[in-house]
Amino acid sequence: MSIFSLVFSFVISFGLLLIAMTVHEFAHGLTAYKLGDPTARQSGRLTLNPLAHIDPFWTILLPLVLFLSTAGNFVFGAAKPVPINYWALKNPKRDIIWIGLAGPFANLILAFTIAQVLKFVPHPGLPAHLLFNLLTINVVLAVFNLIPIPPLDGSRVLMGLLPEDLSRQYAALERYGFIILFAFIALGIFDRILWPLVGAVIRMMGIGA
Repeated sequence: MSIFSLVFSFVISFGLLLIAMTVHEFAHGLTAYKLGDPTARQSGRLTLNPLAHIDPFWTILLPLVLFLSTAGNFVFGAAKPVPINYWALKNPKRDIIWIGLAGPFANLILAFTIAQVLKFVPHPGLPAHLLFNLLTINVVLAVFNLIPIPPLDGSRVLMGLLPEDLSRQYAALERYGFIILFAFIALGIFDRILWPLVGAVIRMMGIGA
């Protein structure tokens, strides 16, 4: 692949990833706002403007490094987390579960919508290819974020379900969360679990994967 093709491919992949991440973070912020926490709105994060959700490392540098290191075969990243004031929520223990689920659920709704559109788009072709990639990125974000390792969304759900003392102890793992995640990635654990789940979800939407 030429340098021009690689750069063009990254720009397209990054754009699709940014769409999925923006929807994800907006859903967190909107759910928190509906449940009594105005922090996301006050900090300018209750928006579908991608620029408000960009983090220099997780949104730009990490996807670029992954894309280049895999010769354009893989791109992944994360947006700047939406700030949540736990104690501003109407029912913190319950509401943190809904906030945690909101991002992945929004990605799955978008993926399902794209799957329905794809049924009417000619295959093969550039529009179908782009839509399928956007669908896949949304499903990957949803499945990956449901892993119960802090600071991923699945950990918020688990913390809401655990008794208060265990929840606090579990939350303390967040300082090691990214170390654990990178260790799992390096050991190939996610390859054996994440991708089969992603493929299964896409097939459930009526799209071959």
